[in-house]
Amino acid sequence: MKIISDAFELKAYLKTITKRVGFVPTMGALHDGHLSLIKAAKKECKFVVVSIFVNPTQFLAGEDLAKYPSRDEADKKICSLAGVDLLFLPQVKDIYGSDEVSLMAPNVRGYVLEGATRPGHFNGVLTVVNKLFNIVSPDYAYFGKKDAQQLNLITLMVKQLFMSVKIVPVDTVRESDGLALSSRNIYLSVQERKEALKISRALYEASRMVNRKELAVDDIKEAMSKILEPLEIGYVEVLNRDFEIVQELEIGNTLILVEALVGTTRLLDNIWL
Repeated sequence: MKIISDAFELKAYLKTITKRVGFVPTMGALHDGHLSLIKAAKKECKFVVVSIFVNPTQFLAGEDLAKYPSRDEADKKICSLAGVDLLFLPQVKDIYGSDEVSLMAPNVRGYVLEGATRPGHFNGVLTVVNKLFNIVSPDYAYFGKKDAQQLNLITLMVKQLFMSVKIVPVDTVRESDGLALSSRNIYLSVQERKEALKISRALYEASRMVNRKELAVDDIKEAMSKILEPLEIGYVEVLNRDFEIVQELEIGNTLILVEALVGTTRLLDNIWL
């Protein structure tokens, strides 16, 4: 596995690669969810690039940038064992200058749900993903469905900016008890982890209601909110795949999303119906 930190060196090296390039951008602290993205990339592409970069522009003041988990040596080992061909490990100075051009998230989709409580967050996400796409020039890029709003906005950016990369969504990976894998799970105490299971239980209850043909959105949200008590709920929302709020579910075109605070840790999860 080759490791490169300089963006221009990486671009020059990748110009010599004639195989289909698959790209998995990450912020490190790799887990089985990231490995599922790498496996998906390896299945479709002959050359796989992984980036590890904790992007400062997507963190708001007072958020967990300073303590975001960093395990570079372990992550290098994981990537090597997973068969990654190239690991991109830039520093902030390699990605950002002193007077930056940046992208703005769309005025509606970028400022609802997670964007409502974290204004500007998706500006940083789209800016860094755009930079990474320009550096790597991948054919395919792989993102987890767990971060559904991020996935939706990146897909929209690719479409609206006429980018050639194909965005590939990958299913959420869960622990055996249902907890969605996240790098932030390491913040949870033993008791908080038990409390966090209310999130997946609420989503499973929503799925059961839909299977019983109980499709009224208000009833589903009420049932989920009861299961989530006493967690601090950021949102429980039902949307279509275009991220428009709906009042009745349409099977095959629906997302149910949850954001909740467990202790001091903000967790996201969703199901696609």
